[in-house]
Amino acid sequence: MDVFSGLFIAAFLSATLLPGTSEILLISLLSQGYDPFILWIWATTGNTLGSVVNWGLGRYLLHFKDRRWFPFKLDTLEKSQSWFQRYGLWSLPLAWAPVIGDGITFIAGIMRVRFLTFLMLVFISKGIRYAVLVGLIDIISA
Repeated sequence: MDVFSGLFIAAFLSATLLPGTSEILLISLLSQGYDPFILWIWATTGNTLGSVVNWGLGRYLLHFKDRRWFPFKLDTLEKSQSWFQRYGLWSLPLAWAPVIGDGITFIAGIMRVRFLTFLMLVFISKGIRYAVLVGLIDIISA
C-alpha cells in the first residue's frame, strides 16, 4: 500500500464513527516532502467518504431502532434530531470538527438531508480543515 492510500484510509476511518487521527499522518507526510495538494486531495476525499458512510448509516439504521442491539438510546436520538431541526443544514459545515462532526453527519442521514447537498457541504468543510492544516504546517516549517 502506498502512502496516499494509507492517508485515504486513515482519513476515511477518522470520519466514521470509529476513532482515528488522520491529521497526524498528514503532518508526517508533509514533513517528508510529499506534495501538499495531492495529500490534501486524498485526505479530503477519504474524510468526506467516511462521512458519507455516517450519512448512510443514519439514513437506514433507524429501521432497526426497536431491536435490542440498536446502538443508540432513543431519547438521545430525539434530542439530536431536535438540535438538527433547529440548526439544519447550517450545522453541516461543522462536520470537520472532532467528535461532534461524526454525529452531525449521522443525524443528517436520519433527517434525510439531500445527498448532493450533504456531499457538497461536507466536502467544503473538510477541505477547508485540511487546507488550514496544510497551510499551518507550511508556515511553521518555513
